[in-house]
Amino acid sequence: MNDWLSIYLKGFCMGIADMVPGVSGGTIALITGIYERLVTAITTLDPRLIGYALRPHDPEARTAFSEGVGRMDIGFLLALGAGVGTAILAVSRIVGTLAESYPGTTAAFFFGLIGASAVVLADQIRLPPRRLVPIMTVGIAIAGGVTLVTAGSISHALPVVFVAGVIAVSAMVLPGVSGAFFLLVLGQYYFMLDTLNGFIDGLLSLSSGTTPELLSTGLVVVTFLTGAAVGLLSVAHLVKRALERHRAETLAFLVALMIGGLLLPAQQVVANVSVVPATRSPTVFLTSILEPLGPILIAAVLGAAAVFALDRYTDDLEYVDSA
Repeated sequence: MNDWLSIYLKGFCMGIADMVPGVSGGTIALITGIYERLVTAITTLDPRLIGYALRPHDPEARTAFSEGVGRMDIGFLLALGAGVGTAILAVSRIVGTLAESYPGTTAAFFFGLIGASAVVLADQIRLPPRRLVPIMTVGIAIAGGVTLVTAGSISHALPVVFVAGVIAVSAMVLPGVSGAFFLLVLGQYYFMLDTLNGFIDGLLSLSSGTTPELLSTGLVVVTFLTGAAVGLLSVAHLVKRALERHRAETLAFLVALMIGGLLLPAQQVVANVSVVPATRSPTVFLTSILEPLGPILIAAVLGAAAVFALDRYTDDLEYVDSA
């Protein structure tokens, strides 16, 4: 029982990290010593088992299902998943409230987290400039372009939500890479927070009858989770293989995406900072600048400090090779 509780608590810590752009749940898995087991458990997931389960009358299907389940670390994944899910449900409400009440400060905190994560990952890149510059240019352009598009007209159509789930969960299982960051760049982060909170509220008020809002939010959540499942079973394997075969190039591209993605929280900070009034008094002028910028700067520094502290704690751990 203690073992399962320990795995649950580690999953809870991973879930908290996964909800914050710039921090990776994979890093927490690495710190707590379960990363290798997690990757192994994910790679043993076999979607064919669903087909076997739907044919219980077939002896061969029953045998294949039993053998497949035996190869999978189901108990570990269930306990870990329960911890991650609990944390996501708990933290989504907090982050959503902070983003609504203090949008500029929250965006600044995310800016510090993402910027520091880019610095940490960049320290692992060993590429000559002739190979590094083109990769960085393309990555920054892609992330910046996506940010500009999503900032202008964010689509929350179900196909977009599905793709967001694929990308975000694929990143979540990699140390140093934040799935929440990709949701932020894709313009789905705050939307998914609001949708999840609305879905939870709808479930809690089921006694008053099923509402159309519950059905609509539930459809979005199910679509995202479906994308997440597809990501775990496909894209996560491809990204992991890319890191194993072309580690420096892949890390360079991820760092470039993070740098380009800084445009979004920067825009949100600027949009929520008060305009400095015209005045001849130096004291009034400085006060009018420092009053709105003080919390912004503190939040950004705290975000960066959290990532650098986490990196220092994991400095002697291998990010990818241990997988």
